[in-house]
Amino acid sequence: MTEPLDRPVWQALTTRHAALAEGGETARRFRPDISLFASTRDDAPESLAALEALLLPGDTGLFMQAAPIRLPQTLTPTLTGEAVQMVAEAPFPFDEDPRIELLAERDAAEMLDLATLTKPGPFTLKAQSLGRFWGIRLDGRLVAMAGERLKQPGLTELSGVCTHPDMRGRGMGRSLSLHVMRQIFVAGDRAFLHAWAANTAAIGLYQSIGFELRSSMHVAAAVKT
Repeated sequence: MTEPLDRPVWQALTTRHAALAEGGETARRFRPDISLFASTRDDAPESLAALEALLLPGDTGLFMQAAPIRLPQTLTPTLTGEAVQMVAEAPFPFDEDPRIELLAERDAAEMLDLATLTKPGPFTLKAQSLGRFWGIRLDGRLVAMAGERLKQPGLTELSGVCTHPDMRGRGMGRSLSLHVMRQIFVAGDRAFLHAWAANTAAIGLYQSIGFELRSSMHVAAAVKT
């Protein structure tokens, strides 16, 4: 049996993020202005056909699952990669950084600018539709942030962790990751996250605050022709 975290995008789209989804019983995607993530229920021919019908020519879909990704013939991969999925079973003790603040809709453009500069993963102006984000400002400028992304029953993903290049090495990413991790547990969920398999520095950081490797993951972006 497939574990819920093996297809985290599908689980999110059919449970806690269902209100943000387009599609039906075998293939779904987020509304494109919110996220490019899409998924099928399984790799059956009817599921792949439903995914093909869901995307319009020129649309890009982003896919992530434990099993190798199968795509309809009309979807051309533009990116493929290997990632890891990590899970934390309990919050990690830490001293709260008093500079951390909850971000709001008015911060969306500045958040997108920071994400575009640092490339923590796919990000849109409406990323806050998926969950809460927190940040650190210095001299009025947003220089680091982290937040929540995919959600399913009992689990929330820590995502969007990034720090302005001029401010790296000061522990802001660690502080924000710990803060978001605690907020997830306070809400009654366990925390999970994804990192590129080649990003050993990030993986080491997450292991140092209590995350454990759960599974390797396949990632692909593809455009409908």
